[in-house]
Amino acid sequence: MTPCKTVAIAVPLEAELVDQIRAVDPSISVVYEPELLPPERYPADHAGDPAFKRTEEQEERYWAMLNSAQVLYGFPNESPAGLARVALENPGLEWVHAMAAGAGGAVKASGLSRDLLQKFRITTSAGVHALPLAEFAVMGILNGFKRSAELAEDQRARVWPELRVPTRLVNGSNLAVAGLGEIGLETARIARALGMKVSGTKRNVEPIAGIDHVVDNDGLPALLATADAVVNTLPGTAYTEKLFNRELFAAMKPGTTFVNVGRGTVVDEEALLEALDNGQVGYACLDVFAVEPLPQDSPLWKHPKIMVSPHTSALSAAENRLITERFCSNLRTFLDGGDLPHLVDTVHFY
Repeated sequence: MTPCKTVAIAVPLEAELVDQIRAVDPSISVVYEPELLPPERYPADHAGDPAFKRTEEQEERYWAMLNSAQVLYGFPNESPAGLARVALENPGLEWVHAMAAGAGGAVKASGLSRDLLQKFRITTSAGVHALPLAEFAVMGILNGFKRSAELAEDQRARVWPELRVPTRLVNGSNLAVAGLGEIGLETARIARALGMKVSGTKRNVEPIAGIDHVVDNDGLPALLATADAVVNTLPGTAYTEKLFNRELFAAMKPGTTFVNVGRGTVVDEEALLEALDNGQVGYACLDVFAVEPLPQDSPLWKHPKIMVSPHTSALSAAENRLITERFCSNLRTFLDGGDLPHLVDTVHFY
């Protein structure tokens, strides 16, 4: 018989989705106290309303609930500090499921020692956000090819140009995807449906159906030389820090459309601005930045060839449902003694 496990819901979640978790196995105990959780301001607002405050008694109950569980749905208070506290206080903790696809940064920010991080597992919601991120990436490609920034500027100025400027066809163009993981492959799928030819990078080079060329990062400059659009989906690690630097931007075809839905640290933002100003990059659609929130004095805000998105491209009204479905699948695997997918690498933190 499956040993009884306690699952604590650490972040806001709809009651019907909590019931879905309960239905995974009759042996589990799911602890859900909504009065201890901040209300959501919008769908999948995992941190909840920042104005929410627990009473002293509620705070004690919240941490007692978390410290009684072997499994947590979400980081406590959706923060690195919350993860650190529960890891130190809960000796029976076995598994924490993060809401984010890229939870490695938060795990690193918790400051937990390597030894402590080996005592329990942390999984991410990687893959849940692949479709919205891929749709956003393709929107960025279309914006670049169809001159949406210039059209919007003309509209604001009420300008009807005497000479109509043609746009570029997406069909038949070349896309390079840096990072052919779940997000990259979903981007490639949609791009191919529009008639694009797709190549990309993967740490372990191997053929992928529908992808023309697969290379590692060393082969990226050659891909960029023939790409009309480039999408970055890579996580932020020591190996990807400012990967897109002056040399890589110089390797691109003039007028390339560049989209970043990975991590902001992968891009040297000064080099990107130079590439936009000298025409190597014709348009940039950015959802992530090296510093977030993007500082008010950042030149990225006002650049006419940049779309700034406040790290929201992964959000969708279906997110809570999709994460819960992923967690339920993982929970079944966990109870059956299987290997959990999408584990956070506690060495490289991705």
